[in-house]
Order: sequence, then structure tokens, then C-alpha cells
Amino acid sequence: MLLLIVLVMLGGCAASPQDLSGKMFIFPQESNSHYVKLITTKQLFKTITICHRSFSDLKRDYALFSLATPSFSNDFLIFWDATNKELEAHIRDRKAEYGGLDYKLNTWHAVCTTWDSDSGLVQLWLDGQLSLKKFVTTAPITGDNIIVLGQEQDSHGGGFNAKQSFVGVMSDVHMWDYILSPCEIHKYVDELNFSPGNVLSWSALDFNIVGKVLIDEKMQTCH
Repeated sequence: MLLLIVLVMLGGCAASPQDLSGKMFIFPQESNSHYVKLITTKQLFKTITICHRSFSDLKRDYALFSLATPSFSNDFLIFWDATNKELEAHIRDRKAEYGGLDYKLNTWHAVCTTWDSDSGLVQLWLDGQLSLKKFVTTAPITGDNIIVLGQEQDSHGGGFNAKQSFVGVMSDVHMWDYILSPCEIHKYVDELNFSPGNVLSWSALDFNIVGKVLIDEKMQTCH
């Protein structure tokens, strides 16, 4: 079986939006220079939902999704803290911690995160299981944003640390500027028909690859 593998080396060539349905990004090695930059023109967020799937065998800290603005390097960050065994949602540099989760190595995990600036509450869903809503901030996210997969931004578009880089595979990244209902989140987790992200959509993704990141067919389960 021939697998489609696309390797883009150094330079981050721009391209028109691509349909990545049935595909995944492969981040094959630890680095401070390999990443995917996701592109959106939207610069004001009062509500957000972000969903993605990932698979990794890393035993250290790493970033799953990093949105930075000139004002806040962690304006919206999803982060795995290996020391404390918890997923963290950072919004406007404020953090909510989610421990006690069944977050395993070498397993596909679907993570969805919602946040509403009216209430200031963030909620995390792991594989369809909801966590508590926790207060972070009521300040909307504004400004020129840079969204990165594979690295954690300590500055606007940079400040990468290889020891926080993601090594593994990632797929089905979607972002909405509203709160997805629990029903829609379950549809996403179960890979049923759901409304694609209206800010970032895996089926029409505008992105640049910088360094060694590959696109491959997503691993399918045989029945």
C-alpha cells in the first residue's frame, strides 16, 4: 500500500487551504524549530472551542496547541504537564489544571477545550469525558495571533524550547469562535457528522509547515 508522505523542509512555504480529511501531521523528532503554523484572520475571541486528536509516547512536558499574541505568549495554550500528570488550559497567561485524567501513552486522545469570556470559565473534555468548569479570566483574546502546533511559544511566534516540543502525530484540528454543545463534542469524539470549525477547519486548513513535519494518511483501525 502506497502512503502519501509530504515533507516540507525549512522555509514554511505558504499554500492555499487544504483538505486534510483522513490525514495527520507527523512530528518525528524533538526540536525547537519544527512546527506547523495555522493561519486565521480573526483577531477577537470572546468564546472559543478547540478540538484535536493526538498520539504520543512522550514522558515529558509538551504543548498540544499554542496561540500567542503580542500581549500574552500563552493567550490560549493546551499543555501536558508530565510531572504533575495533568492537562492544563492557559488563557491570557492564566492557568486551569486538570489532573486525574486517563491520559495514556501510545493512545489516540481527543481533547476539546471550551472557554467563555462572559463567565471566565474554561472546561476540558478528554475522549468525551467532561471535566469541571474552572475560572481563568473574563478578558477577551485580542490582537495579532500566531497559532502553532508542535511547539510552545514563550514569545509571539518564537521562544521555542525543544524539551516542550511535541513528538507524535496530530489530526482533526478544529477551532470555533463559539462554545460547542456537549452533543457536538461527542459527535466530534466519535467521528460522526459535526459542524467543522469556523475559525480553523481540518477539511479546509490554511497552514505553513516549518522544518521537518510530515503529512501522512491517518492510521486506521481494521475491522
